[in-house]
Amino acid sequence: DLSGSITTPDVKLNLGGEFIKESTATTFLRQRGYGWLLEVEDDDPEDNKPLLEELDIDLKDIYYKIRCVLMPMPSLGFNRQVVRDNPDFWGPLAVVLFFSMISLYGQFKVVSWIITIWIFGSLTIFLLARVLGGEVAYGQVLGVIGYSLLPLIVIAPVLLVVGSFEVVSTLIKLFGVFWAAYSAASLLVGEEFKTKKSLLIYPIFLLYIYFLSLYTGV
Repeated sequence: DLSGSITTPDVKLNLGGEFIKESTATTFLRQRGYGWLLEVEDDDPEDNKPLLEELDIDLKDIYYKIRCVLMPMPSLGFNRQVVRDNPDFWGPLAVVLFFSMISLYGQFKVVSWIITIWIFGSLTIFLLARVLGGEVAYGQVLGVIGYSLLPLIVIAPVLLVVGSFEVVSTLIKLFGVFWAAYSAASLLVGEEFKTKKSLLIYPIFLLYIYFLSLYTGV
């Protein structure tokens, strides 16, 4: 009679001075030339970025810009030029979308209208500014116009309360439009325009009147 036993080959790998025992399957794959199936790639630090960093969203920067727009008075000490000189996309988009949401009143078409007016209205202001000799980029205009919708968002709940008082409601609407237009114009209309400032301030003012009309349903 023949008797005996089959033992698993004891194969060890020397990895950095330490011996690690391989399983039979691992050894089989390596011997057949399929060792590449067992290779594990090191994690790339670039793939482990937080989502906000991956999308280039800086919440502190957005919050600071919101404060600069809502409080445009120079005496408050905010560096308001950061809204123009360091434009971003997500902050203005969030403001425009929020303004669109509070403007719904059951008419969903107003959302697309507001976004369209934001994009093409900013393009009009940009082209006019460049024609008048201003050194401004389209991204800067898009950001400033978007952020400056915040005053209209602020007056929205007030209009709901005083909506039955026509005179008070009209005054609040005018205040909101002037607030938004001043905040945008003070950032976009620089000294390079000299005597041509009114040619740029006026269309900015009209643009916010149109935004307000989309909110109130006029």
